[in-house]
Amino acid sequence: MDIDSASSVVLQTLTQATSQDTAVLKPAEEQLKQWETQPGFYSVLLNIFNNHMLDVNVRWLAVLYFKNGIDRYWRRVAPHSLSEEEKTSLRAGLITNFNEPVNQIATQIAVLIAKVARLDCPRQWPELIPILMESVKGQDGLQQHRALLTFYHVTKTLASKRLAQDRRLFQDLASGIYSFACSLWSHHTDCFLQQIYTSDEAAALSSLERTLLSLKVLRKLTVHGFQTPQQNMEVMGFLNAVFERLKQFLECCRRVGKDSTCREKLEKTIILYTKVLLDFLDYHPCAFISLIQHALEFAVSYLFTPAGEGVTFERFTVQCMNLIKMIVKNDAYKPAKNIEDSKPESLEAHNIKTAFFTHPTLTEIGRRLVSHYFLLTEEELAMWEEDPESFAVEETGGDSWKYSLRPCTEVLFLDIFHKYSQTLTPVLLEMVQNLQGPTNVEDPVQLLMKDAVYNAVGLAAYELFDNVDFDQWFKNQLLGELQVSHHRYKLIRRRVIWLIGQWISVKFKSDLRPLLYEVILSLMQDPDLVYFTFCCIFLCCCPVE
Repeated sequence: MDIDSASSVVLQTLTQATSQDTAVLKPAEEQLKQWETQPGFYSVLLNIFNNHMLDVNVRWLAVLYFKNGIDRYWRRVAPHSLSEEEKTSLRAGLITNFNEPVNQIATQIAVLIAKVARLDCPRQWPELIPILMESVKGQDGLQQHRALLTFYHVTKTLASKRLAQDRRLFQDLASGIYSFACSLWSHHTDCFLQQIYTSDEAAALSSLERTLLSLKVLRKLTVHGFQTPQQNMEVMGFLNAVFERLKQFLECCRRVGKDSTCREKLEKTIILYTKVLLDFLDYHPCAFISLIQHALEFAVSYLFTPAGEGVTFERFTVQCMNLIKMIVKNDAYKPAKNIEDSKPESLEAHNIKTAFFTHPTLTEIGRRLVSHYFLLTEEELAMWEEDPESFAVEETGGDSWKYSLRPCTEVLFLDIFHKYSQTLTPVLLEMVQNLQGPTNVEDPVQLLMKDAVYNAVGLAAYELFDNVDFDQWFKNQLLGELQVSHHRYKLIRRRVIWLIGQWISVKFKSDLRPLLYEVILSLMQDPDLVYFTFCCIFLCCCPVE
């Protein structure tokens, strides 16, 4: 295909392929499909989507056809594969300039460059990374952003390769560019903080976008670019700096307020910082040992002390809970049953955790989890009023503990309670004791607190087996609460029937079941409680081992 003579024909066909008229659209698509294997076709597409004077939709379509062609025809072994001569020309054309004005097209171009890099970099395309690094240093704002966007997608793609040889190549790349990536991130972060404190929101938003992209690059390099990252001072220096940067960005959230144009991207950046920590902990638990103390202090401070008031938001809270959970449960941090057989790093991590989770710290965490995070919100109560069945399914089903606050809170509570039950059992039993007897239906705070405490007792049923006489509690307290008919008490009736369902296979005498069945029959008349009552009936019918 001769590029000069074919350009106008391909352009016209692409224009027709953007038509809403199927009579025009279908023949154009068929023609483009036939051209996919023609030499020179992708060079024409490159010229079209690089021409900023053309219609955006046409350029967008040209990018998509080019991107699909990489998947189908770029590899040497592919049928109708592109010639090495044309691929060389295309690679050069893709990185000639980074000045795409349309965000969506810029992203697609960055993705297709990354696709080529996955196949050709660094062997057939050694100049890609140096050119990207040079372009990122440029003073032109648009060029700098587009080059940084491409740099991120290339890094992300190369980091995803899993063959041993490819991983070694990526590690070589990481060691060569890590210093540059760190300085880039630090520069854009400092610019953003300076601009946000001088109330220059437009400039701050631009710097924040670059901070986010450079941090995405660093995340991939840090997590996947080093076999023993604990031996690299720059990597560990960056990770230690993450905690201070998180504090600065959280303070920025307090400063700008919820209505700021920067707020959404600020929260995204904060979450990305937490992802760096979580990913590094997941892939390099031994290298993370030196960060355990810092990570626990940070997460516990923002979740369970006044430090987090007014600055935290739900997704950040979930990420911090996941961080604590992963540290508490990490197998690499568990010493052997015989301490003398433990690995030195496991013993070190265990000692750090033991020193941190003191009795006062655990007591405060346990109390706050139940009395603050377990409380039903106004939104949850409204959802129950509007659609009881959906509310029940939402609360009891799914595997969303990593992403949603309530299931995440409950999983963290269970993990900590299981690990430190000797300390936390008396705390929970004291909370139960303080709520004995019927609760005033005019006191919504106490009703919500009782619901939260009963929730905790149900979740920890197996841990509390030897400490709670559930049969006596059922007869003396819970049975009476099931019989309170006031409409505001349905919250407690629902929780109690759920609580019985949790305990019935743990510790519940068979001769009490007829009494329970009578109460269940009466509860079946309440549409708000039908789902939970059915769950309890099902558990009653299951054989108890």
